[in-house]
Amino acid sequence: MERRLYFVCGDVLSSSVIGAASGALSAALVGTGWNMFVAMVVCMVLGMALSLGLGFALFFWLFGAMEVMVPCMLTGMLSGMAIGMAASMTPIAAGAAAGGGALLGVGVVAVTYLANARIAGRVTEWTS
Repeated sequence: MERRLYFVCGDVLSSSVIGAASGALSAALVGTGWNMFVAMVVCMVLGMALSLGLGFALFFWLFGAMEVMVPCMLTGMLSGMAIGMAASMTPIAAGAAAGGGALLGVGVVAVTYLANARIAGRVTEWTS
């Protein structure tokens, strides 16, 4: 993965935006009557499709498709799953869902960069 500041900020920005959009859309779609497993699967697919669409429209041409694809797709999938499952249990406001999705996006970027450093051999053990 790219380590220059422009691309790191691009990863954080794109994952945050996609996480927020995926979370807000999942919270708007899922009601409390949904089965939790069904909500998780539907919102996972929705988040991945949304991240692919937003990525192509906004972020891939600015920051590189391959560099942005992994964190964005993972963010869309995880925020859709988490917010969708939570929305099936209790109503969630769109702003809270967007904030939760954005936080998940930042967390995914951090984990992705740590995993890449571990795989590349720049970190010999996981830091806590």
